[in-house]
Amino acid sequence: MKKLGRLYRHKRITKKIKGDAQHPRLVVFRSNKHIYAQLVDDRAQTVLTNYSTLSKDFSSQKTSNQGGAKEVGKRIAAKALSLGIKKVSFDRAGYKYHGRVKSLGDGAREGGLKF
Repeated sequence: MKKLGRLYRHKRITKKIKGDAQHPRLVVFRSNKHIYAQLVDDRAQTVLTNYSTLSKDFSSQKTSNQGGAKEVGKRIAAKALSLGIKKVSFDRAGYKYHGRVKSLGDGAREGGLKF
């Protein structure tokens, strides 16, 4: 039931937020052990880039804490800047903007992205 409520909230959010190639949507997915971030172009229905705690060049051993989430935010921001993307729409995917989701957002801001 909890997951279903999150999916309803995510659907409601994505109706309002649309991303394109110049201003993509930064989508967050949070599992118990890992956190994932991807930049989505909704017009072309493609994922521009992604990064997670499962990526091969992820350095931290702690994957399920706020420090790991902040590192993922910084890395996705670096990948976005290399693609020439500076502004994104933050899609929290139905999660509260708290804890690991907030840390990922803070890391992306520190990395140079603007929401």
